[in-house]
This record gives sequence, structure tokens and C-alpha cells, in this order.
Amino acid sequence: MEFSPLHQQRSRYQPKLPPAIAGDVSRIVAEQDQATDALSDQQALKELFQHSYGQPSIRFTPGNNPNATKKRNVGVILSGGQAPGGHNVIAGIFDSVREANPESQVHGFLGGPGGLLAGSSVELTPEFVDEYRNTGGFDMIGSGRTKVETEEQFETALSVCRKMQIDALVIIGGDDSNTNAALLDEYFRKQEADVCVIGVPKTIDGDLKGDSIEASFGFDTATKTYSELIGNIARDATSAKKYWHFIKVMG
Repeated sequence: MEFSPLHQQRSRYQPKLPPAIAGDVSRIVAEQDQATDALSDQQALKELFQHSYGQPSIRFTPGNNPNATKKRNVGVILSGGQAPGGHNVIAGIFDSVREANPESQVHGFLGGPGGLLAGSSVELTPEFVDEYRNTGGFDMIGSGRTKVETEEQFETALSVCRKMQIDALVIIGGDDSNTNAALLDEYFRKQEADVCVIGVPKTIDGDLKGDSIEASFGFDTATKTYSELIGNIARDATSAKKYWHFIKVMG
């Protein structure tokens, strides 16, 4: 595919990374920190997540990580409404996994969690990922709102992951999507499945925030975009006094 000069310039942008995860992935060590706890309903959550409640938080520090170069198969899912940054999350996963071991693979499940249940996926390649770097939307692999909540769905998800030899499953989404991730993780642990489930917080309406999440991706871009638009309209309203302007935002 032939890209326009603007697309080529955009694709060359390098997102800024925190020092803890910048540089050679084999020099980043994940250290366990204090055990986590819920702010409320602790007992109910302990009963619901008997195998995963209270897991320690993780702190990334410089060091030597010999396990980083292990060959891995990673599955990624875009879930829920689209938000700016989803494509770059996948690109970052792809770059890190392939940098650690060029033989590792990243598979994108098509159409959200429903793609996982249907076993519908595409193997990501450098050419495929480069087409979507630094672009908005969720059209790289598509998204969906399928809830994974029945025993049959959990069994199907695990069967697909085992068949594809998935080592880690990354679910990129909002509060419902991360609930899916938590329930899948609990089921996989219960079945003693060697599949790591990772939830990446995404929202444009600011409903995912806490001590560990200062601002989710998507929300940061949305607030900056709204600020610019509202500033422009405020200036227009000051200049053209006979008009009323109404602005509706999400969240």
C-alpha cells in the first residue's frame, strides 16, 4: 500500500515511554511489591476471585531478565468502544515481544472477545502493524462487546488459547472488558492453565481511575481534544455574540 507523505510522517513518531520500561526489554525486571486489596466488598470479591484476589502489585526496575528472551505466543484483543491509542498499545506489544525474541508471535483476535471464542485471529506482521502506527480507531483487528461470563465460554476461551499455544492474553478495554479479563484470569488459574491474562485500561469518559491508574489511554487524548474544541467555540461565541453554542461530551 502506498502511504501519503502525512501518513509516513505520522508513522515515524515515537511515543514517549516511562524510563522503567524504556530500552532493552531483557534489562527490565518485574519485582513483586505489596499485596493488593479492594476498596470495598473485600469478602465478596475474595469469594468470587478465590485464586486471584490479593495478587501483589508489580514494580519494574533495571536489571537482568533472562526470561525475557523466551519464545512466546501472545494474543491481543480490542474490546468495547474505540479510543485513541489502541493501535499503539498493540504496536508496543508487538515491538517488545519481537525484540525479545524474533521467533515470538503476536495474534490479534478479530472483532473483540467474540473473536477469541470463535478462534478467529490474524498473526501480526511488521508490515501489518506499521500500517496502523500512531493512528486512532480500533480497525486494526476490530472490536466487540461480547461478555465472557458463562462456564461454556470460559471453557471455549481456554480451549482456543491451548490450541494456539497462547502464553499471554492481553485484553485492551474499559471497565466491562477488564471485568472479562479478571474473570478469565480467575478461571485460567482455577484450571491451572499456563496463560497470563493482562488487562489494559482504556476509556474516553474517565471511568477507570485509581491509585494505579492516573489516567487511562483514550481519556488523555479526549480531554485534550475537547479542550481545544471548547476553546475554539468559546472564542467564536465571544466574537459572534448573537449565537448560542451547546457542547455535549461523554462521561
